[in-house]
Amino acid sequence: MTARTAQPLFPYSVTINTAGGTNAALPITLLTRKQAGELQLEFKKIARDAGARGARISVRRLAVDDYDKVLHEARACVRKAMPKAA
Repeated sequence: MTARTAQPLFPYSVTINTAGGTNAALPITLLTRKQAGELQLEFKKIARDAGARGARISVRRLAVDDYDKVLHEARACVRKAMPKAA
């Protein structure tokens, strides 16, 4: 039996852009560095197989302050969406 070493997870921002102007920002996700690299390679393969020229993916590791800012904004959004108590 081989021992597995845990790989650290980091918060990543993932954005997909197409040549036609369609953009998609995926929720922040936790990935290992290896997974982040593999995600970009897999996307390129999917785009190539679909014939989507000019499609790009941006996988960017977030700094701690970015992550804290996102959490703060998420809390503010949830607070605004909650019905006010009478």
